Amino acid sequence: MFLASSFCDVASLFSEFAAEEVKGKKVTFIPTASIVEEYVGHVENDQKAFEALGIIVDTLEISTATATEIKTKLRENDYIFVSGGNTFYLLQEMRRSGAEQVIKQQIALGKVYIGTSAGSVIMSPNIEYLEAMDDKSKATSLESYKGLEQIDKYLLVHYQNFPFTETADQIYAEYKDKLPLILLSNHQVLTVKNQVLEVRSV
Repeated sequence: MFLASSFCDVASLFSEFAAEEVKGKKVTFIPTASIVEEYVGHVENDQKAFEALGIIVDTLEISTATATEIKTKLRENDYIFVSGGNTFYLLQEMRRSGAEQVIKQQIALGKVYIGTSAGSVIMSPNIEYLEAMDDKSKATSLESYKGLEQIDKYLLVHYQNFPFTETADQIYAEYKDKLPLILLSNHQVLTVKNQVLEVRSV
């Protein structure tokens, strides 16, 4: 897994992590977390970053896609990318659509998962700690804050980056002694390979 705060800022590290020629590969690009947010420029920036690497972007909006579409794209494309936005809404839609289980299965089979911001946070055991950064009222039917549990750490994204500086500091102060936090600035990525976690910087 390649878990970032901002994929476009660390995209230069991706080819080495993938350990293969990425040009011509196809990524399932899930922008769902952003559709309840006012600012969505980061989604376009990440898409351009993939295109600059020569990776073909195949968009999958899981809030409106059929179960068949979700399974087909997640299984057939080379990589899975989940964008930033509202983590609570993202988790709600992943769970409701069945995408959560398919993504977990694909990761277990060795497929490369790429997350940015919310798309990275959902890999933690639980996402409730991020309440100060994301509005959980946008996920009205989310019954559990349990994450996808692909890592046993809690990612604190956009650490020391505007406009989240104060919010991230607030979350850090509240949870630094309660949870095993990993602080990730926009220029850092957490790579997970063979259960080895490593933070890398650009």
